[in-house]
Amino acid sequence: MSDTPPRAGDAVVRMTGITITFPGVKALDGVDLVLRRGEVHALMGENGAGKSTLIKALTGVNRVDHGGIAVEGRELRFTDPSQAQAAGISTVYQEVNLCTNLTVAENVMLGHEVRRGPFIDWRATRREARRYLQRLNLDIDPRSQLSAHSIAVQQLCAIARALVVDTKVLVLDEPTSSLDKAEVAELFRVVRQLRDSGVAILFVSHFLDQVYELSDRMTVLRNGRFVGEFKTAQLPRRELISHMIGRSGEALAGIGEHARTSITRHSPRETPLLTGIGIGRRGGVEPFDISLYPGEIVGFAGLLGSGRTEAVRLLTGADRPDEGALEIQGSPVRLATPLAALRRHIALSTEDRKKEGIIGDLTVRENMALALQASRGTWRRIPKRELDEIVQKYLVALNINPPNPNALIRNLSGGNQQKVLLARWLATSPRLLVLDEPTRGIDIGAKTEIQRLVAELAADGMSVVFISSELEEVLRLSQRIVIMRDRHKIDEIANDGSLSTDDVLETIANTGVKAS
Repeated sequence: MSDTPPRAGDAVVRMTGITITFPGVKALDGVDLVLRRGEVHALMGENGAGKSTLIKALTGVNRVDHGGIAVEGRELRFTDPSQAQAAGISTVYQEVNLCTNLTVAENVMLGHEVRRGPFIDWRATRREARRYLQRLNLDIDPRSQLSAHSIAVQQLCAIARALVVDTKVLVLDEPTSSLDKAEVAELFRVVRQLRDSGVAILFVSHFLDQVYELSDRMTVLRNGRFVGEFKTAQLPRRELISHMIGRSGEALAGIGEHARTSITRHSPRETPLLTGIGIGRRGGVEPFDISLYPGEIVGFAGLLGSGRTEAVRLLTGADRPDEGALEIQGSPVRLATPLAALRRHIALSTEDRKKEGIIGDLTVRENMALALQASRGTWRRIPKRELDEIVQKYLVALNINPPNPNALIRNLSGGNQQKVLLARWLATSPRLLVLDEPTRGIDIGAKTEIQRLVAELAADGMSVVFISSELEEVLRLSQRIVIMRDRHKIDEIANDGSLSTDDVLETIANTGVKAS
């Protein structure tokens, strides 16, 4: 080994010809990845492209069948995550992998507590935790419960823990999906600070704006294969999309235009399917009115915490309103539970597919059947032939990959898990489908397929409520947009296709009188 100190730009990790095969599928086929000191490297590709599998190979979760991993020039073969951590590779996941029932100090110093003989010196341990937190300009009490802090602060605590073990490579897997704009800016400040100190950063995100803002270089995967490595500043976005999905950016834009046109052609305005009159919930959302019609997509826009989710939960039996009334086709109705709503053909696909959506230990088939079986009752089993037909129909219609109904859903990519959740609700033949962040954390190709499906459902007469943090999606799909701020409905805007993101943002920022 050379005594010359490492320089910015030197390769810290070099993965060469990585091949990993699972039963029946080759997840990675000869993939290369080079991570350099003092750089942010984005890993790009659709869900199912192999990003997660490659990260798991780097972090010791997945064993490599063929190919090699070198860290600072040393060939290593990881058989478990502890070996990768010992080599200086740390990971911060989208779902923060910490113990929220413990204190901040206990999480930051977990496994590296300061000891006096066989006993932990908690005062010294908290002092050390504060030192690592201060490196990130994070001024919080190390004695405080981690659960008392926001997701953004929890992620910074996870990064602080990575610093404790002298991290050479920091993997950030979808770290911004649950953060607001200010929290993203603070996270990026910390990432740049670490980059400038010589850490190699691997950044995975589906937000293209963030990728172009933060990364120096990117590697693109498609269908488990290496497409290429590019300097971010030299790769136009249209070319990146083409590399990722295998079709041109013009085709992607055309899909969005087709979706808008399809919805606009079909907008019956007779009796509302569902009407909310002055419905609200203390601590959730202030009373508001809304009417939802067949064949129409209504978007909900607003910043995180604006009350979008709280509002639609009142429409679907997920939460009970404290005041106001609901009507279905003009008749009063009380939706006490999601099951009561489902039996009236109102379905809610929640924003957290990990906690409230998929059941990882069940198969694709079993996950698809859950809502339909619940709506029919425990003792009225779905006939096997009928269920086989439903499952096969949606495997094909939603392009679920792999098209294997007996695969465990936890082994599918995020985008394909989301498609299975959509199939679950579509199998109940809903008249109103509420989709809360249906494209969060999935790739451009899967987003496009889901947007096309939503447009087709509305064109066939279904009423759809669509919530997304990506305002462009809401504008592309919706005929009307409900604007939320500070848990109030402040406006409702017709969208004829000429509405811009600036128009909506100006309404959100307006400090005028709130609308009911």
